[in-house]
Amino acid sequence: MSLTISNNGAVSTASMNLGKNQAKLQQSIQRLSSGKKFAGASGGDSGSISVAMRLNSSLSRLSGAQSNVANSISFLEYQDGILETSANIVGRMTELKGLAVSDPLKSADDLSSYATEFGDLQDQLKELRLSQINGVSVFSNTDGVTFNKGSTADGDFSKITVYTSSKGSEGTSAVIHRSLFKAAMSVGADGSSNVAAGAGDNTDSAQGLDLVQGAKVTDLANVTLEQLEGVLDNVIWLRGQTSAGLSQLSFARDSISVEKINMAAALGRIEDADIAEESANLAKYSILMQASAAMVAQANQQSQVALTLLR
Repeated sequence: MSLTISNNGAVSTASMNLGKNQAKLQQSIQRLSSGKKFAGASGGDSGSISVAMRLNSSLSRLSGAQSNVANSISFLEYQDGILETSANIVGRMTELKGLAVSDPLKSADDLSSYATEFGDLQDQLKELRLSQINGVSVFSNTDGVTFNKGSTADGDFSKITVYTSSKGSEGTSAVIHRSLFKAAMSVGADGSSNVAAGAGDNTDSAQGLDLVQGAKVTDLANVTLEQLEGVLDNVIWLRGQTSAGLSQLSFARDSISVEKINMAAALGRIEDADIAEESANLAKYSILMQASAAMVAQANQQSQVALTLLR
């Protein structure tokens, strides 16, 4: 074997291996510190990187849909609480009507006190229909709406579409409603609910009853139990509608949660680093880099041998 100085192949080979081992060691350190197989376009094929980016984007959109569903559930729960209070108020109104007509021992002043309480409860219902959550109206207060149980004719006034997938408006959705509270408070003379809001003036039971837009009741003789029971039935139906919306959103929430878990698992299989494997690689390339550096030093000693021959 020839002994040379200007072109030392052993040094070049050892230096090349040192650079490779150093790069591998840095890659293992990067993977272990980030938990990812690749950072940017480094260490992964372009197809895997593209799939990972799309999955990340879908996960972000799913998180947005999940937040919308959660807020919609909060909206309906708030709405249901107010409807429950309203039902209790109308129930008390029904009780007051019964007290005012069923006891012969009540004086005119007693009957007047019942009417006063009835009017105060009317004012409370008027305030409740204006309820808001975060500045958003809880109820649909559109004028001239006819309340028809089970009908979708009034849907445009109250419908809210909640998208429940990562595809936005092109994906699945749930439909909830701002309850037609104002319309539900208006009934006909016989207690029927197919009367447009504002039609009853509360002055004569023959003209119907409107608890939130009509005049305040000052004489309970002008209100019938059938009318109050009609209003109560309307509120009960609205609570049923709210409950159906909550059920629908609960299923959507569960579906999104499962979809996120599966999508995150798929993303993890693509981009998450195998910590056990990378720990082994870290030890391996750390030793190889040290060995390569030692071999570079040994190869450089050949020049010293050549100098010895020249002395």
